[in-house]
Amino acid sequence: MSQDTNHSSSITFYGGTETVTGSNFLFETNGLKILVDCGLFQGCRICGDLNVEPFPYNPSSIDILFVTHGHLDHVGRIPKLVREGFRGVIYSTPPTRDLGELMLIDSMGIMEKEAKREHTELLYNTEDVEKAMRLWRTAEYHEPLSLGAGVTARLKDSGHILGSSMVELEHDGKKIVFTGDLGNSPAPLLHDTEIVNDADYLVIESVYGDRNHPSREEQKGLLKQIIEETIMSGGALMIPAFSIERTQVLLAELNELIEHKKIPPVPIFLDSPLAIKATAIYEKYERYFNKETMALIKSGDNIFNFHGLKSTLRTEESKAINDVPNPKVIIAGSGMSAGGRIIHHEKRYLPDPKSTLLLVGYQAPGTLGRELKDGAKEVTILGERVPVRARVTEISGYSGHKDSDAILDFVSHDKGQAKKIFVVMGELKSATFLAQKIQDNLSLEAVVPKKGEKMEILF
Repeated sequence: MSQDTNHSSSITFYGGTETVTGSNFLFETNGLKILVDCGLFQGCRICGDLNVEPFPYNPSSIDILFVTHGHLDHVGRIPKLVREGFRGVIYSTPPTRDLGELMLIDSMGIMEKEAKREHTELLYNTEDVEKAMRLWRTAEYHEPLSLGAGVTARLKDSGHILGSSMVELEHDGKKIVFTGDLGNSPAPLLHDTEIVNDADYLVIESVYGDRNHPSREEQKGLLKQIIEETIMSGGALMIPAFSIERTQVLLAELNELIEHKKIPPVPIFLDSPLAIKATAIYEKYERYFNKETMALIKSGDNIFNFHGLKSTLRTEESKAINDVPNPKVIIAGSGMSAGGRIIHHEKRYLPDPKSTLLLVGYQAPGTLGRELKDGAKEVTILGERVPVRARVTEISGYSGHKDSDAILDFVSHDKGQAKKIFVVMGELKSATFLAQKIQDNLSLEAVVPKKGEKMEILF
């Protein structure tokens, strides 16, 4: 490879930098333009403005879009990209395509309400989603994809959610890996994150770059304890849960607790149409589960359904939960209490000192979930001030993201090959901490790119 060819490659960080959401990276080499993710900015006061802004590149000039997984902060602006001229190929695993389509269609309902309230134009419409799906192709893990300009791509299992992947790009023996979100391995359902030990460059997430999770066993013990305490007090246990992965993991954990009679019988409600539909996709792709989960399923255990569980798809069924006396467990979206059915339950039960709100995932700054996590004594829900007398607690081990030590371990496998680490998809404090930790512990160059910053690389 000539020196000129080496210097023709670059990464521009258009989203997911100095913040967790809005993942959007542009890789350019020898005239080939590849996007990795095109997600929504979420959980900030100016996110709406950021999402409607024109893309800082010409969408019609993009050849290929890789999607790491189906969360909205990674797929949410794809229809907008198509609306503004993208006609290239979209690649992901099959589950990511299905989950991405589900999330895009579901989010339209929320966006329509916001557009009416704010008197703004819709970010995209059904036709834009349909056009995006026609451009969307699937590839299995490790399937080589020839992209042109001598570049080959492969998807590797990131272990974050069903079908989630890292994107590996290779040219003339050099490799760059965009990790997407890295799973909190070992996970209850999925395979461990694959080891990467031969990448010249890593673009790596840092959601929990400055803190660690409790162990898996601690996590199970805490869940059991919180359920028992809420039952004893006679309250409602509310769990705001992300519809993809977090909900399915919780169902599997609850299934085990109930099957083995580790908790008293109690009504459990899955009050999220999106989570119910996402769970059906999980059941469709059982082959992506780890060996332990597959063995349970083959033994006849329906891990997502158990005695006492009621899935409430229709609005009337959701409202009827109010008529069921406490104690009870309610799992509902959204995971950051930024909308969805959970806010109706929070409005009803947060004033009740017998009840509990259990947070099981990242709470972005500016969201109701973050206010509650930070100890607010009163919050605004649906335009009303609501006192917080219920217990608010957290189990961070249910996060789908690696913690600080686990990310460091992941990078350590690549120590002998890595030339530079780009730390992204984390709040500035978290990303900066992780970059420094990588430098101090592994003696590797690690940087936190700024939004819009273009970095030249040898590729």
